[in-house]
Parts: sequence; C-alpha cells; structure tokens
Amino acid sequence: MRLASTLTALLATAATLGTALPAQAAAPALQIVKIYYDSPGADRRSNSSLNAEYITLLNTTGKAVALEGWSVRDKTGYTYEFGADVLLAAKKRITLRTGQGSDGSSSVYWNRKQYVWNNDQDTAYVLNRGGKLVDSCSYKARSTSAYVNC
Repeated sequence: MRLASTLTALLATAATLGTALPAQAAAPALQIVKIYYDSPGADRRSNSSLNAEYITLLNTTGKAVALEGWSVRDKTGYTYEFGADVLLAAKKRITLRTGQGSDGSSSVYWNRKQYVWNNDQDTAYVLNRGGKLVDSCSYKARSTSAYVNC
C-alpha cells in the first residue's frame, strides 16, 4: 500500500511540475542477441571453425524487415552487407556466420576465410540501410565463456 501511495504522489508531483517521467528506450528494430567470438578448438581457419564464429540478430518488431542494405561490422571495420533476398520475419532471428555456406532464412554467410570477431574484445555494430547505427554490443573475453549475450 505504501508503494502505491508513493507512486501516486510521484505522478501527481510530476504532473504539477509539468515534468514527464523518463520513458524506457524502445528496442531497436534489429537487435544483437549473441556473439560467439571464439569458436571451439584451435583457430585453424577451417570452414567449420569459421562458421562456429557468428553473430545472431533478432527482429524485435511485429512485421517483417527487408534487410537489403543493412550491415553488420566490427570495430576493425570488417563489414557484411545483407543482400536483396533477405527478409527477416517478425520476432525471428538470423545468424550471420563468418565462413562459407548457402544463405537461408535463418543463417547467412560472410564467406570469409579469416575470423572477424577478436577473441579478447571487440564491438559489433548494426547499421540500417541509411547507415544509421541501430544497435551495438561490446565484449571483453572471459576465460569461462566463448560468447556473449547482448
């Protein structure tokens, strides 16, 4: 009961002063949810090892997002740009794998022969087709994990 009366008083005070309470920030349309930066085993640049390094993105909106022209990049500047045929359904995830493969509805491939994500620390950026930063995620490696949930 005390909490309810305190909240009521706070709202009344804010209304009297003409002050709005801070709103929670809206989730970006395309949000980074996971970066698997240190693929299992030795880093020998095999395609299976490269594909075990990835970043997963989530469409947080209630509608499909055409990802043509959107991009993902790291702090060094390695950049992947989504092609015209990538449509991410509402509330669905897509995984961008570093190595080579055939793009599908749940995974796309950078088609690199070298790793992107640094094993010690890095930052991932998602930019919309206009080049505006939509989301980012930074990490510093821990000895107990090879990935970060953003």
